[in-house]
Amino acid sequence: MALSYKARRRLSLLVLLVALPLYIVVAISLVNLFDRPPILLELAIYAALGVVWALPLKAVFKGVGQADPEDRPDDEL
Repeated sequence: MALSYKARRRLSLLVLLVALPLYIVVAISLVNLFDRPPILLELAIYAALGVVWALPLKAVFKGVGQADPEDRPDDEL
């Protein structure tokens, strides 16, 4: 099921304002459960976690920053 443009915009806003801060808190809490690793390993962990959250949400964010494709004038089609 494909999401409409407005649904993707709303979902992306929800993800950025609610889910991403929660993900950050969980990621930091999980890393802090273990003894502090060497700084380069810790940097690699945070970099990987920073990329991993966006991979499943690529479809939600795709094209959200552009104008609504259904609002184009007829002469542009």
